[in-house]
Amino acid sequence: MVNPGNAASDISFAGTFACSAFAACFAEVCTIPLDTAKVRLQLQKTPVAGDVLTLPKYKGLLGTVGTVAREEGLSALWKGIVPGLHRQCLFGGLRIGLYDPVKNFYVGKDHVGDVPLSKKILAGLTTGALAISVANPTDLVKVRLQAEGKLPPGVPRRYSGALNAYSTILKQEGIAALWTGIGPNIGRNAIINAAELASYDQVKQTILKIPGFSDNVFTHLLAGLGAGFFAVCIGSPVDVVKSRMMGDSSYKSTLDCFVKTLKNDGVTAFYKGFVPNFGRLGSWNVIMFLTLEQAKTFARGLSAS
Repeated sequence: MVNPGNAASDISFAGTFACSAFAACFAEVCTIPLDTAKVRLQLQKTPVAGDVLTLPKYKGLLGTVGTVAREEGLSALWKGIVPGLHRQCLFGGLRIGLYDPVKNFYVGKDHVGDVPLSKKILAGLTTGALAISVANPTDLVKVRLQAEGKLPPGVPRRYSGALNAYSTILKQEGIAALWTGIGPNIGRNAIINAAELASYDQVKQTILKIPGFSDNVFTHLLAGLGAGFFAVCIGSPVDVVKSRMMGDSSYKSTLDCFVKTLKNDGVTAFYKGFVPNFGRLGSWNVIMFLTLEQAKTFARGLSAS
């Protein structure tokens, strides 16, 4: 991902897209139980003081994972995996695959030397916004499937699976409903994508200038952890609004969701699920970037042979 100057990539866009989609899907499979826990925590409303009946059902990352597994079975932790993989094929492939070309476009063909951090951030914002505009329906279905465990016992499930969810939403709510939450989702994914890719790019570039460090797995590990941390710190408030809008259709707009969340649950609600979110994004970024670097090395070998 760190190229000298604006040098053209030694892998075609199709190759980069395939490597990115594979790495993102592999990371998704490994970490979606943490994402399910994060969604449940974010959708959980603040209980009314003194009301025993509304005590929080989910408490903490491991507590939420344990509660879901105990009450709904282990398979419930992988709810939303099918649309999750749909999402990563589209969103992961596009946002990562387009990052270097867009970054090089912003610096210009005559640029020499390291790419400024501002251009990396701008490239991340651009590719994140473009990619999620295409992949929003997959994100919507994923969140709705993950949130279904909140339904009271005896209430029939809305969807039997990912494909059924797509068709049901189309029939009952119209095609526009598949882009519900597109505003906060563009904001969230543009910001998080910029935080992830720009920080990974910058941290890796900085580490490689330190004597003794090389472009190896340890460097990728450190850069991936940095990318996950910055992504969660910056994107958590937007992530909460996105999850609530997609999981609860009662909100009229992004602003309405933001105001109601702030009024009813307070500022801390915007960082609800922060620990599982970091556990999710931190581990997701490490797995994704490690896999991506190895996949690209493999692709280069195929091109050279």
